[in-house]
Amino acid sequence: MDYNLTPWEAKGNFDYERIIKDFGISRIDAKLLNRIEVAAKKKGLPLHHMLRRGIFFAHRDIGWFLDEFGKGNDVFLYTGRGPSGKVHLGHLVPLLFTKYLQDLFGAELYLQFTDDEKFLFKKELSLEDVRKYTEDNILDTMAIGFDLKKTKIIIDTKHAGLLYPEAIRVAKKITFSTVKASFGFDNETNIGSIFFTAMQAVPAFLPSVLKKRNIPCLIPHAVDQDPHFRVTRDILPKLGYYKPASIQCMFLPSLLGVESESKMSSSIDNGIYLSDDEKAVRKKINKYAFSGGQATVDEHRKKGGNPEVDIPYIWLTFFEEDDNKLKKIHDDYKSGKLLSGEIKKIIADKLVFILNEIKERKEKLRHKLKEIMGSLDKSF
Repeated sequence: MDYNLTPWEAKGNFDYERIIKDFGISRIDAKLLNRIEVAAKKKGLPLHHMLRRGIFFAHRDIGWFLDEFGKGNDVFLYTGRGPSGKVHLGHLVPLLFTKYLQDLFGAELYLQFTDDEKFLFKKELSLEDVRKYTEDNILDTMAIGFDLKKTKIIIDTKHAGLLYPEAIRVAKKITFSTVKASFGFDNETNIGSIFFTAMQAVPAFLPSVLKKRNIPCLIPHAVDQDPHFRVTRDILPKLGYYKPASIQCMFLPSLLGVESESKMSSSIDNGIYLSDDEKAVRKKINKYAFSGGQATVDEHRKKGGNPEVDIPYIWLTFFEEDDNKLKKIHDDYKSGKLLSGEIKKIIADKLVFILNEIKERKEKLRHKLKEIMGSLDKSF
């Protein structure tokens, strides 16, 4: 089955080997994992479980970025959020990994909130709606645990005066035929949407502009965002800046299952949000999570479950850090020792724990929102 994968739509059968080939990205191999692990050990960190399990599976120029970091050169991270609604678990995956990278590299992080993008691409959203989501998304994102002193918040409409002069330099180098080919735009696409990729390119070299020297950039993101940064990498050398390195992750599948042809989405009402309480999390897991178990308890005890299609197990590969614990769950479920209801409880318990921690940090940060939103303003 085919797929449709753009920064605004992800549908179909996500064959990641084919995506690697179609997008021209590189598989993260054992040699590269070893280099990252060596760097992590120097900081007292393990190799992240999303790397160990191939959830972050592809890259562009990570080797070069590690070379620059190894030389003692300054580096920085860049990622972002499109504030079109509440933050859900699918959004959480690359953000959790970005927090690990900030700890690993001790680097500044530029977090872009693309309120302009969501206003332009979502017909149903007013600019006022997007601004409300932006403030809440900023709190949710920072509650993951990013270093407040090393994290700069970029809000496209708020910081337009800083971004726009650089964005038009990028835009002048991009033709309409390029964005049509990259994003599937047509004659009905509004002109703001056509221009937007120039705005998303700017944080990849903004620190170099502000500090007046070239600084290597690494962009962790879900693989559907790659077309933006593919265009960015083509343009930045023409402006005298480094191509950003990037590292891409797989999608957290929908609760409905890997065959539902979708990732978790804000447009699907069975998604789990960072704002969900314990009751809502458990209800959604029990009601919607696709099971790899058998029809009856007796049959499951005899034949065992299929963890390869079981959403509670697949989600544990994203959120359970302990490899030994995960292996035991896998083996017990496959043998029939662990029932479908029991594995649903395990993932629900894990998610409730994670979300409660984020909620607690969010409340502690709420009074600092104005300060957080102004973190970039001190840089120029």
